[in-house]
Amino acid sequence: MSPKPKPTPTPDDAPPPSTLQKLKNLDPRNGLGIYLTHPSTNPESRVISFDNDFVLIRDKFPKASVHLLLMPRREEFYFQHPLKLLSTDAAFLADVTRRVEEVKRLAARELARLFGGVSAQDKVYHNALDKLMSKTDTPTKEQLSALPQGRDWSRDIIAGVHTHPSMNHMHIHVFSRDMHSECMKHKKHYLSFNSSFLVRMEEFPLEEGSERFKPGDWPKWDMKCWRCGENYGNRFKRLKEHLEEEFGEWVKE
Repeated sequence: MSPKPKPTPTPDDAPPPSTLQKLKNLDPRNGLGIYLTHPSTNPESRVISFDNDFVLIRDKFPKASVHLLLMPRREEFYFQHPLKLLSTDAAFLADVTRRVEEVKRLAARELARLFGGVSAQDKVYHNALDKLMSKTDTPTKEQLSALPQGRDWSRDIIAGVHTHPSMNHMHIHVFSRDMHSECMKHKKHYLSFNSSFLVRMEEFPLEEGSERFKPGDWPKWDMKCWRCGENYGNRFKRLKEHLEEEFGEWVKE
């Protein structure tokens, strides 16, 4: 059953900034709350879209070239554990899965915008399109469908939740797998998105008693390159250098 729609807040509904900051200061882990209750004010210009059911924002400290957060707006979902909620509420899982697919397509288009100009796969498509357009201003559907496929950027988009989220409000991470970001600063950052500490959306629902609810001593796990699989153990600085090299090769695929 779909949730009962709630009126969308307007800027006039928002408390003054000083009050918002005080509410956030009560617990820094509640920092996402403002985007759920007053998305129309677009706090910190991070809100991409919102409706009565979900809010989509840019992560304040992105760990990849594209890093978005999808958050449900029904208050009953705010502080529930994501693994439990997504494993026990089939209707909610279906709603989230449908919305996540939309966000993944949006994220893929953003990757294409950012890096399509240097991607070899995209270059083949655009060259063929330019050649076609030079012959006709109104290509047919058949002509367009015959063009070589460009790069499928959606293959590089991941969606999931953390076993132990760093923020209190329920949120789903949707991000590009490149791990190219100045905010990727230490081992925990990397492992939280490149180990079983992240439960991907396609893994839900989890079975009751699944080991995924207890990740173990994950901060001590070895770091492995997301692209080539090389094991860097605890050598984060070396991994960071390697990730830069991998990023350069990845965007050119």
